[in-house]
Amino acid sequence: MDSILADIKKLYESIHSIEWDEMTKIPQSGGDRMYFRIVQGNQSWIATYSLNIKENDTFMYFAAHFASKELPVPKVLAVNEDKSIYIQADLGNVSLLELLEKEGKTARVFSLFQKSLKALAKLQVNGGEGLDYARCLTSKEFGKHSILTDLLYYKYYFLDTLQYPYDKQALIDEFELLSEKLESKELNHFLYRDFQSRNIIVNNDEVYFIDFQGGMQGGLSYDVASLLWQAKAELPNEWKEKLAAYYLEEVQKLLPTPISEELFYKQYNGFVLLRLLQVLGAYGFRGLFERKAHFLRSIPLGLNNLKNFLSIAPISQDAPVFAGILNWMVSHEVLARFNPPIATEATPLVITINSFSYKKGLPTDSSDNGGGFIFDMRGILNPGRFDEYKKLSGQDKPVQDFLEQRTKMNTFLNSVWDLIDITVENYLSRDFASLQINFGCTGGQHRSVFAAEQTARHLKNKYKVKLVLEHTNQNNWVK
Repeated sequence: MDSILADIKKLYESIHSIEWDEMTKIPQSGGDRMYFRIVQGNQSWIATYSLNIKENDTFMYFAAHFASKELPVPKVLAVNEDKSIYIQADLGNVSLLELLEKEGKTARVFSLFQKSLKALAKLQVNGGEGLDYARCLTSKEFGKHSILTDLLYYKYYFLDTLQYPYDKQALIDEFELLSEKLESKELNHFLYRDFQSRNIIVNNDEVYFIDFQGGMQGGLSYDVASLLWQAKAELPNEWKEKLAAYYLEEVQKLLPTPISEELFYKQYNGFVLLRLLQVLGAYGFRGLFERKAHFLRSIPLGLNNLKNFLSIAPISQDAPVFAGILNWMVSHEVLARFNPPIATEATPLVITINSFSYKKGLPTDSSDNGGGFIFDMRGILNPGRFDEYKKLSGQDKPVQDFLEQRTKMNTFLNSVWDLIDITVENYLSRDFASLQINFGCTGGQHRSVFAAEQTARHLKNKYKVKLVLEHTNQNNWVK
């Protein structure tokens, strides 16, 4: 990490004579790219680090092409020699999804979705003109092969993990049929591929687009389906209908030949289903295989989204095996697998979480049953070794940034949560009254405090359970 930060600083200094005031790492989502926000006075920039040079090159080409068409994308300002790091303009740090979650489904938010769809239509049609699709990251075109790939991605990383018995050859045959029906050269323009409210930045009530490097040529309606049926957004069906109609009206103004409304909506519904399944495949891969907590928590949202869609657009009976699988997937039996038990006021369980110093001994447990967990955090690099962190604790942001950016703390905690969640769910089902979870490090000030705080947050968010959080060595912290 230190070498990455040094290389970013070197690239920054190649375009700015004044040192930055601060640089912070932006939390990663699903990919391996690392983002950093650089701040100097009232200006800021985004530095990106990735060893996927082809992906970087595609992004920079797309960004330059779209900027030449005056489309709302970030401008790339500097690139290092091997193209592993680039610095771009900072469009802001508030996404459309964040605004939706903060403000709710207001008239202002609805208008921002309209602006996003209007800008999307221009990106697809105008941005697609003169674009060299040979520069695409994976495939030049989202055709039958790509559609089938998404369906198989869902099959292998989500459906097959559920261990549901089905006729595998019959399902593949139906996937082939669905792929052929969705492939339509008539509606092909630039396809963003990951057009969701998380990738739309809102700044002064204007919208800007990021993370479009996965784009290719494809059906217009795919991106509309991605945005309106994003599981996390949970848009009401009335909004979806009005916004889809608004997009169709806007894109018709840009096309040299009007498209058939019937054909558009037929393809749109097919792409909604495909997108919902592709997202479940991603949740399965990142959550069930890589054990990332955020994606595990997203699976119920994805299943409920699919259930909502099937209630208004049942799958064609031309695919009976697939229809049967989807109806089973949205059943109570499957949803119950991914919906954790939630504590109520009457739930007796109280979870005590302690941070402690091994120098002072292990915490005691005064409950009747005793037991619980003790996790040794001393395998994680200690911020306390560095002068700038000695007098801080795991409650302070600089220490938190250090642990998240320069250590394997997040990997460690994800493994911890996999273990303790099993016990918490069992104790909730059996009406147990207490559970103790302890995190120890050398001084009980940095690593163990951070781990205890984050674990308390995790359990509170996931189970709404009663918690007692104590930092047992706080009186001895270096101050």
